[in-house]
Amino acid sequence: MHKNNKHQKGYDFIRLTQALPELKPFVFKNDYGTTTVDFANPEVVKLLNKALLKTHYKIDYWKFPDEHLCPPIPGRVDYIHHLKDLLNLDISAKVLDIGTGATCIFPLLGCKVYNWQFVATDVDVLALKNAQTIIDKNSLSATVELRFQPNKSNILKGIIKSADSFAMSMCNPPFYKNEQDAIDSTTRKLKGLKKESKIPVRNFSGTASELWYEGGEKAFLHNYLYESSLFKTNCFWYTSLVSNKDLMKSMQKSLKKLGATQVKVINMQQGNKISRVVAWTFLTIEQQKDWLF
Repeated sequence: MHKNNKHQKGYDFIRLTQALPELKPFVFKNDYGTTTVDFANPEVVKLLNKALLKTHYKIDYWKFPDEHLCPPIPGRVDYIHHLKDLLNLDISAKVLDIGTGATCIFPLLGCKVYNWQFVATDVDVLALKNAQTIIDKNSLSATVELRFQPNKSNILKGIIKSADSFAMSMCNPPFYKNEQDAIDSTTRKLKGLKKESKIPVRNFSGTASELWYEGGEKAFLHNYLYESSLFKTNCFWYTSLVSNKDLMKSMQKSLKKLGATQVKVINMQQGNKISRVVAWTFLTIEQQKDWLF
């Protein structure tokens, strides 16, 4: 984890259950004497992440329908910290969050940790409605603006306006090609946890728009790369989480063709999970020097 990540040393379940008593009945000691919870249980995962937000980030209201993806806070805030390093400026940046979902998690963390401002997008009207409630309840309506993407095939088109100027964009792309692809992945995961079931249940849940995109992660990312080239001067650093490391070569090749002036790969690891952030810019060195956040 990033050196500034508060969750490097694991979970303090005493503090977490004090902040959110509903979590306490699910905390137990495993066969190794370690205090933990059942990470295969969606209800428990949701309570744990809610407790983390309340304990460490003073986010008191965080409610969303159970079918929506529950983001793991340690991993999401790691992305935030790495973007701060990428920006390398101690200022309040304006950030574009692509696919914010019903939880609006990146804007919540970015506002609380670094006082960033956000424009957050999604293709799901109901998800945005829930996100707006979270924003309002946490008194962040002056800091976070939501924008609806009416075309599910588009990512930046119809969202970025000519006058927009973002320090960074961020995105956690859909991983799967379709529903069956998502189910197969969940089945494999549950088998590894020895929690096999005839009806696989994702421990982090997730709706169709959150989990899959026609063509999968590769198709989404290459569309994102292309559309970013249409708005070269509207954003300093375009970035995205990339789950499949095999996509790196094709992404770098595409960015070179599209005219990116810099491409950076930032490796991230949380426990046994390894992922990466890819960042790219179309700005020349002179344009970067003149950029005003």
